[in-house]
Amino acid sequence: MTKGTASFGKRQTKTHALCPRCGRRSYHKQKHRCAACAFGASARKRTYNWGYKAIRRNTTGTGRMRHLKKMPAAYKGIKNEQVKYKQAIAKQQQKNIKNHS
Repeated sequence: MTKGTASFGKRQTKTHALCPRCGRRSYHKQKHRCAACAFGASARKRTYNWGYKAIRRNTTGTGRMRHLKKMPAAYKGIKNEQVKYKQAIAKQQQKNIKNHS
């Protein structure tokens, strides 16, 4: 039996299917594990520091952020001048309302 062309013609089955977690075609059917995000093997997403571009593509803020975008900026860890400025204005307005009533 040859190892080359004749054998390659018999490869018709698919080993990888769509992953339920990441949506990529990396979920190994027999191993029950995703090669891209490690779904099925661990609860944590598969990341490596040598793949810094991949981390950048899949980090928080690249998706819909259905829950986080509703939260106030202080909980998200955003500590910039604008947020502090808006908070200071809100406190001033509350003081003014209390003084006038």
